[in-house]
Amino acid sequence: MIEILIPAIILSLIGGFFYGVYVGNFKSAPFKQIEKFYFRNKKGITYNYNRSESKEEVKHIYDNDVNSLIRINNENDITEKRQKLIHYLWGSNELPKRMPDKIENNFKDSRYSNLKNLKQINRLTIDMEHQMKSIIYFFEPNEKNGKLVIYHEGHGGDWIREIDTIRHFLGKGYCVLGIAMPLLAFNENPVIDFPEFGKIKLEFHNQLHLLETDEFHPLKFYFEPIAVALNYIIDEFNIERTYLVGLSGGGWTTIIYPALDERISHGYSIAGANPIFLRLDETDYYDYEHTVPEFYRIANYEEFYVMSSFGEKRKLVQIFNKWDTCCFSNDLYKIYEADIKKKLTSLGKGTFENYFDDTYRGHKISKFGLKIISDSIESD
Repeated sequence: MIEILIPAIILSLIGGFFYGVYVGNFKSAPFKQIEKFYFRNKKGITYNYNRSESKEEVKHIYDNDVNSLIRINNENDITEKRQKLIHYLWGSNELPKRMPDKIENNFKDSRYSNLKNLKQINRLTIDMEHQMKSIIYFFEPNEKNGKLVIYHEGHGGDWIREIDTIRHFLGKGYCVLGIAMPLLAFNENPVIDFPEFGKIKLEFHNQLHLLETDEFHPLKFYFEPIAVALNYIIDEFNIERTYLVGLSGGGWTTIIYPALDERISHGYSIAGANPIFLRLDETDYYDYEHTVPEFYRIANYEEFYVMSSFGEKRKLVQIFNKWDTCCFSNDLYKIYEADIKKKLTSLGKGTFENYFDDTYRGHKISKFGLKIISDSIESD
């Protein structure tokens, strides 16, 4: 038996070696799936992405004058952009003022029964156009400190994924809000009867563009639940400061939403987004919401960084994971960070910070990331 086994192992190792050489040289399958291509340029910026472009093919990103992309020179410019964005989304000059359509107090969900300092969960339902619904959990602590942390989940679905983050802040006396992206978690997946296309069940964000008209923009589905939930919570529970924490798609939301709503004191985006000129591959464009041209012509990402950071005691923090298994696993923020900070200095108020987390392999908020967020909020 041993005489047969040893030669078989040796042949397998030799075969594996030559297959690896072949894959590497000729970039055959599964090269694109397993390659992690790293290089470091003279600015010290590390790239980590699943593709096979050479360094020369991405040189164009350094030809961008980031400062010229920030079309903001004073506070009036920010106010004007905010009003245009709100009008684009809601056809109004102000955020929605309404309350949730349904509030279920003391809602039972056994997954959270062991959370310390949890008084009760209130389940909010927010109805929107095209049969869209948003289901939100409000975690009310027994002992409150008058502050609210919103945890916004991304494309992973339910906020149970970050129960450690919820537990952390709830235990410190923060009210906590759990929100999911449209069509995910407990949210509705309506069947829409399109006269032009037939009956289609909405299950993916890239389907939402089918709802676009001159008068209606489905991007509002990403932001309206936050605005409506805040109307209820801030008034009902006397909230003094509000912090938005988002992962992945929730991280994208965290970059955008504070620009629309000054009630957000700080935003903490984890693996959220890079500016459009730093999207180096087809997969970098992700979902519908990342690149709606009409929306980002009003304010591009560079301007959203400024707007979401701007204000007295306001702050936007981005955390990117070097070993992220999903997205934005790079420190490309170094290309635009200085320009954003310089603009905020000229405006006189607001803070923009970035961190590169190399402590965890995966797509979540690491212990390192949670400490950054918690320390920042606690010092506010």
